Amino acid sequence: MSVSLILIPLAVAAVAAAHGARSGRDGKGRVVCEVRTRMRDETLLAAALQEAGAAVTADDREIAAQWDGVRGRFTRDADGVWSAHFTGEVDESRAVEIVRAVDTGYGHQVQRAVLDRLRERAPAAGLWLESETTTEDDGVRLVFAVGRDGPHAG
Repeated sequence: MSVSLILIPLAVAAVAAAHGARSGRDGKGRVVCEVRTRMRDETLLAAALQEAGAAVTADDREIAAQWDGVRGRFTRDADGVWSAHFTGEVDESRAVEIVRAVDTGYGHQVQRAVLDRLRERAPAAGLWLESETTTEDDGVRLVFAVGRDGPHAG
């Protein structure tokens, strides 16, 4: 079976929700539907696919992911909107499940990148990380001290 998903960026998801999610078949009879997602960065997408258990290969035109019995091909159009095309042992429900798992992994990748950037840039802004706590919902709470001379300035 073959399923194609159009991954709608969250920035336009509200408009898509107002008009309803599109689902149907293309000219070749393949299932095509839209899924809301926050995915934009190809490096983070590749990492999220790996986090979702896929073997990943990428070039300048697409990212390919291989799971047991399912192959996914991720491409982006001129507007930056990703499409995912799945083949193998997959139906519409399984394809949406895969994309949601990848989107969750993408969120984790974005969170890691932001946290790394905060940790890296904080000293230049006169901030020193005093504590870091992970919450039950996988949120991260950082507590910074303000001071130009480092964490032990008095």
